[in-house]
Amino acid sequence: MRATKHYPAPALAEVLADLRRRGKRIVLTNGCFDLLHPGHLYTLSQAKSLGEVLVVGINSDASVKRLKGLRRPILSEAERVLLLSALEVVDYVTIFSEDTPLEIIRLLRPQILVKGGDWSPEAVVGREIVEEAGGKVVLIPYQAGFSTTSIIERILAIYGSGETFDPFGNPQPASRPWQS
Repeated sequence: MRATKHYPAPALAEVLADLRRRGKRIVLTNGCFDLLHPGHLYTLSQAKSLGEVLVVGINSDASVKRLKGLRRPILSEAERVLLLSALEVVDYVTIFSEDTPLEIIRLLRPQILVKGGDWSPEAVVGREIVEEAGGKVVLIPYQAGFSTTSIIERILAIYGSGETFDPFGNPQPASRPWQS
């Protein structure tokens, strides 16, 4: 068993080149993976079934902030790497700082690029690179009802924002009844 599944993209490119030479089919998927949920698990398990090696590219914290807003990510990139690395279906995890995975797709050269079914084939970043190299893009059917945003909304609906203010409008520590 490997000591780690997390590799910087340039080092991972070397590992994948060796695996490709040995006939292994490389599958890549990417995303923020901010709060891991059943929709992610379904997509990852389906992606793994398409090849021998599953690589997950995750957006860096700075990239998630640019894409999702200043309150995100909920979990840091280190925490997200740890969670994804614990999954048996995931072979390698890498972090990219750009807003799209285009550069890691160029560098890692997967034979199969996987995205959730909420993407149209034309909108999948890196599609042309993968297809020009003889690979393919696979869209995994979207699992309705599972999203990080919906989880955050459910938490807020149950526990509220938790913010309280004194008479002068200054934030005060919130009472947290779920911790009692």
